[in-house]
Amino acid sequence: MKLILLLLSGLKFGKLLTTGGTMLLSIAAYAWVFGIWYAVGFVGLIFVHEMGHYVAARRRGLDVGLPTFIPFVGAWIQLKELPHDVETEAYVGLAGPLVGSVGALACFFVARNTGSQLLLALAYAGFFLNLFNLIPLSPFDGGRVTAAISPKIWLIGAPLLVALFLYRPSPLLILMAVLAFPNVLKAWRGPQTDEERAYHAIPAETRLGYAAAYLGLAAFLAIMCSELHAELPQRHL
Repeated sequence: MKLILLLLSGLKFGKLLTTGGTMLLSIAAYAWVFGIWYAVGFVGLIFVHEMGHYVAARRRGLDVGLPTFIPFVGAWIQLKELPHDVETEAYVGLAGPLVGSVGALACFFVARNTGSQLLLALAYAGFFLNLFNLIPLSPFDGGRVTAAISPKIWLIGAPLLVALFLYRPSPLLILMAVLAFPNVLKAWRGPQTDEERAYHAIPAETRLGYAAAYLGLAAFLAIMCSELHAELPQRHL
């Protein structure tokens, strides 16, 4: 009910049309490759992930738009107002993979109770999608979370992105690398101005809390991906 009231209070009809239209376009594109029901479930899982970001941003008082979808690329929410500090950025960044993982876990439990291979395949896709987004490099969600721990971790994310590209080449990974390059340079230099130092100044216990949440979620998703990858027929992956 709170989510419904939040949506009704902040949405514009035009944006609803944009979100709904791009969702339908994505469903049509994925259905052409994977079938209609898998496409509906997969786009639904992306929507759940993005709404995690949306609600978290609204809870922190940020002006944010509804998700926009691009087939075979994903979706994003438009932050019309940037976070005021790195803790807020991490809070919004972590919310997407966290809520998205709950959505994937729901598919997993229903699949176990019904024996549905479709839902099991969707659960795997959801776990992998959220794990992928935890790559510790901005503009991935993981980069926003690890910025609260230490931006230096982005220097670990860069070779991970390269290794992932070598394992499974994709134009999307090239795009992400281009977007991430300025942030890698920033992490290498460290904070240069008083504003940057103030932005990243948070208590040590807060850093530890985000580190524990990040590592715990990443470990859980990695385990679930590994288990389901071994269990599902290759045609579902």
